[in-house]
Amino acid sequence: MKRVRVIPTLLLDNRKLVKTTQFKSPDYVGDPINALRIFNDKEVDEICVLDISATRNRKPPDLDYIKLFTSECFMPLSYGGGVTTLKQASDIFRAGVEKIVFGTSAHRTKGLIAEVTKTFGSQSVVISVDVKKDWLGRARVFIVNGKVSTGFTPVQFAREMENLGAGELIIQSIERDGMLTGYDLDLVREVTSQVKIPVIIAGGASSLEDFLKAVQAGASAVAAGALFVYKGSRKGILINYPDQQVLIENLYSKA
Repeated sequence: MKRVRVIPTLLLDNRKLVKTTQFKSPDYVGDPINALRIFNDKEVDEICVLDISATRNRKPPDLDYIKLFTSECFMPLSYGGGVTTLKQASDIFRAGVEKIVFGTSAHRTKGLIAEVTKTFGSQSVVISVDVKKDWLGRARVFIVNGKVSTGFTPVQFAREMENLGAGELIIQSIERDGMLTGYDLDLVREVTSQVKIPVIIAGGASSLEDFLKAVQAGASAVAAGALFVYKGSRKGILINYPDQQVLIENLYSKA
């Protein structure tokens, strides 16, 4: 039996918990700290918190709020948003965060990735690889909340980040974000066949079956947002997470 990390992703927008659709139209879905406490009770494997307002507004990380999160969090915590210097990364790790997720700054300040991995180790660095088709229909990596193309293909960007020392990648289809239509399995296969570091897949999960398909396609872990904050076809807001026995029967035992 293979234990697979199942990771809720919480999006922060000015200290509010939101959920986006295709990286747009953030809908308010509740209080972030309350959601964190519920996930604590459900004994989730790991949690990822991304401050989308920090990147959008070019703000530094909200260290006081990060400290509040770590004081309430009983599981490994990854944080991303607004980290552009080694000092900021150091402060975040001291606050109790296990991993930092880099996206925009991973492309704009590549030396930062090398610095952080050298100082704190590869296991502390996660790169968010956000992918969508450009105006010519080519899959490219985008930054700044999906607004600016890097010109890199997913594999090119993933390889570069691996070479800089990153310990893990989050691969996400922007077009599938919040759509509950399943992961981009071709994207998973394409990237995992070309890198050696673990790959987390995000964007589009609607069921445990999607988790299993992603792992069978090569993902080391799975992440989801909408699946864990909405319930039912009308998307009623309900923080939820599968029971461990359900994960054992429907994921771990089949992966």
